[in-house]
Amino acid sequence: MLSTESGFADLFSGAEALPFGRRQRRARGARIPVTIVTGFLGSGKTTLIRELLETPEGANTALVINEYGEVGIDHALLRASSDATVLLGNGCVCCAVRTDLQESLRTLFADRARGAVPSFERVVIETSGLADPGPVLQTFASDRALGQEFHLQALITVVDAPGGAGNLDRSPEARQQVALADRIILSKTDRADDAAVAALCARIGELTAAPVATAAHGVIAPGFLLDEGLDLPVRAAQVHDHAHAHSHGIDSFALFFQAPLPWPVFEQAMAVLTALRGPDLLRVKGLVAVEGARGPVVVQAVQHVAHRPVELEDWPDDDRRSRLVFITRNLPRETVEPLFAAIGRVGTS
Repeated sequence: MLSTESGFADLFSGAEALPFGRRQRRARGARIPVTIVTGFLGSGKTTLIRELLETPEGANTALVINEYGEVGIDHALLRASSDATVLLGNGCVCCAVRTDLQESLRTLFADRARGAVPSFERVVIETSGLADPGPVLQTFASDRALGQEFHLQALITVVDAPGGAGNLDRSPEARQQVALADRIILSKTDRADDAAVAALCARIGELTAAPVATAAHGVIAPGFLLDEGLDLPVRAAQVHDHAHAHSHGIDSFALFFQAPLPWPVFEQAMAVLTALRGPDLLRVKGLVAVEGARGPVVVQAVQHVAHRPVELEDWPDDDRRSRLVFITRNLPRETVEPLFAAIGRVGTS
């Protein structure tokens, strides 16, 4: 049975005084890390994953593949590279296929526990080229039982240099894939001239502040895909404290708070925001300094669905300010920022 999706308003109903659970050095703890690889049709996702599986760092990886079409070609290409490969139903990872994803991950975990498949150390999910990755993010946010076993480590989006700009112009799915990414990989740069690559990078920069790396024939440093990290310090440093107004209504901006926040105030602000504009909150990710908490609290949400927050043992850098990165659709900073200032003694900079 699927667990009920929760927003900030009801996430902690019945929770104890400290709702963040035991302090952790990293948000993952002992859970199995999951990397999602998305990107538009023909961007080079399968080649990237195949090359990753050939490296020592990519060994012991289970694959979950979602393809669009009647025949699973990517599944056939990758199956020999992994001892644990699952092919989801046709189409996008959403609706019924989202349920398939939950059940597939549970089955993989159970098979691993009883020795039916090798004891894999991580999971890589390859989405359909036409998939909106939002529902995948929501799956990990809403399914508490799944969250006990798996940790969403990073959303990687692959953009091919020859066709990427056109896809971003024509396809809302391509824009959504880039906007929600934690990290971006450029592929097939050998098939485009320097000017076209530079223009594509500028176009990507209009949609996201995520770090960008280049894969040569599908080969990239495995750490860019697999290293543990919140990706937040890089994103917050790049977006600074002002909004990026983008085409097609997608914006990204960061809010910083100088003093530790009373958790009820912060929770109330997020509850109001998600109730009023939940569908337009494509993603929220941040570190919050909470009154009475020693370390920062990791906060993540996708639209109206919130991950359960986790308190870390310590800050990842010397900046002790709360920082929230928003990726929104038709929801500018000028609308969001006053909400936090209006309901408590919260000041942004």
